[in-house]
Amino acid sequence: MLKPRSQAVAQATLKPLMTDIIAGDGAALSQELLAMRKALFPPVSQKTLRFFSSVESAKLIGIADAYLRQLSLNGKGPQPDIGSGGRRWYSLDQINQIRAVLDENSKGKKYVPRRRSGEHCQVMAVVNFKGGSGKTTTAAHLAQYLALQGYRVLAVDLDPQASLTALHGYQPEYDIAANETMYAAIRYDERRRPMSEIIKPTYFSGLDIVPGNLELMEYEHDTPRALAEHSSEPFFGRVASALGSVEDNYDVMVLDCPPQLGFLTLGALCASTGLLITAHPQMLDVMSMCQFLLMTSDLLGVVQDAGGDLDYDFIRYVVTRFEPSDAPQAQMVGFMRSLFRERVLTNTMLKSTAVSDAGLSKQTLYEVGRENFSKATYDRAIESLDAVNGEIDSLIRKAWGRAT
Repeated sequence: MLKPRSQAVAQATLKPLMTDIIAGDGAALSQELLAMRKALFPPVSQKTLRFFSSVESAKLIGIADAYLRQLSLNGKGPQPDIGSGGRRWYSLDQINQIRAVLDENSKGKKYVPRRRSGEHCQVMAVVNFKGGSGKTTTAAHLAQYLALQGYRVLAVDLDPQASLTALHGYQPEYDIAANETMYAAIRYDERRRPMSEIIKPTYFSGLDIVPGNLELMEYEHDTPRALAEHSSEPFFGRVASALGSVEDNYDVMVLDCPPQLGFLTLGALCASTGLLITAHPQMLDVMSMCQFLLMTSDLLGVVQDAGGDLDYDFIRYVVTRFEPSDAPQAQMVGFMRSLFRERVLTNTMLKSTAVSDAGLSKQTLYEVGRENFSKATYDRAIESLDAVNGEIDSLIRKAWGRAT
């Protein structure tokens, strides 16, 4: 039996509104996350990148540790920090300076991999509309790997959940103000801003980021209205135009797309030179990916008919969170390889507690040292990441016409 209206209204005035409860929970959680950041990254509450041992530094540069030591003794390049036991430590910025020194004196091998005249900026979209497929993990580790190799990298967070932004030291709802995301560079009104104004530096030398937050959802709401009003610049070209305005400053751009096939994702697909489709090798995930591919094909066909540019250097499926000992997963990977052949990366991203443990402190595996894990666990995870990202690096070089 329904309550009398007066009684229902009286009870409603006594109970807090559901929107107030949700808003309060969100505000409380935001404050706790801010406090956690202050505790994790003292004294300035900002993330910094660790220093690398001489062995790690030499491996990144592509020389022997003994040669790196000799460069230091001869006063060539920046001098390392000397730790306990005489161990030498280098920052990533110092590693890049050493690369530049070696390039100046080298007549053959190049140590700085930056793109050269005539080589186009590589724009890679990491996509799939299945949540949990490893898009952000893939995008973050790829962007950082390329920066560690000496590339100039721009990471672009197109996901309103903004996990890529959080991984790089920015709390989306606290550090990113209104009109400071990609939305600012692609919006349809007079508040549109130049792309260069919304790029933020990170603690990784050579890696910048376009941060994200919930504001990105505005683009999904604005675009249908712009389509109805026949906006002068089509929605599918706006991301490409924004990225193109800063491409001279970068060698590679990595776009972390939202888990939906909306206007932001379509814009990213039209701006890209390469696609990385993440795939968790389980039946439900592969079935979801099938729907994603079919829907993407239909929508991109419409975009292409309207003048969209879809010229990709490569398309690759990235197997993520793979457990080789899991027979059904191994069978699914074999099925994908038989179907897609060379479009499936040879190397797989293994499921590892090291990656998830690093994520607890909002870090990637490239940011934490080997000493924080069991050596076997860390080595297995980092070898997997390096193999996947190294294969993508080879695809980039091949697209530029270089020997891999």
